[in-house]
Amino acid sequence: MPSVRNFAIVMGAAFLLIGVAGFVPALLMPPAAGGHTHAVPVRVNTFEGYLFGLFHVNILHSLVHVLFGVMGLVMARTFASARAYARIVAVSYALLAVMGLIPALNTVFGLIPIHGHDVWLHVAIAAAAAYFGFVAAAPRHIHEGTTPHPI
Repeated sequence: MPSVRNFAIVMGAAFLLIGVAGFVPALLMPPAAGGHTHAVPVRVNTFEGYLFGLFHVNILHSLVHVLFGVMGLVMARTFASARAYARIVAVSYALLAVMGLIPALNTVFGLIPIHGHDVWLHVAIAAAAAYFGFVAAAPRHIHEGTTPHPI
């Protein structure tokens, strides 16, 4: 069974890679070609485009991914901090998914696009993070109050 710490490492690495990908112009389709509409226009156009032709991003969106990536890698060091990371991701991404469905909020007040394909992806991320943050059992040695044997 995957551990909470592994979840934090994998999600941290994935967020970091996706965040960096948002700064690679060759991976961004121009915004006009994305075909998605949103009620509040995106006012921050630096590195704006559709990552892999699917996910509307800009510099702020990509920086948020980098932030969550670094957080995941740093917080994976202990079970308690990895669980806290999973909880932060679960709550944050559930909120972002709901905001992405509301036209007045789906660009976070014109700063960060979170509509279209982002919504279903945010739901999936929130669900996985909720499992690791609120449901997954702690390693046995944490429950028993003992430390694991060194390998």
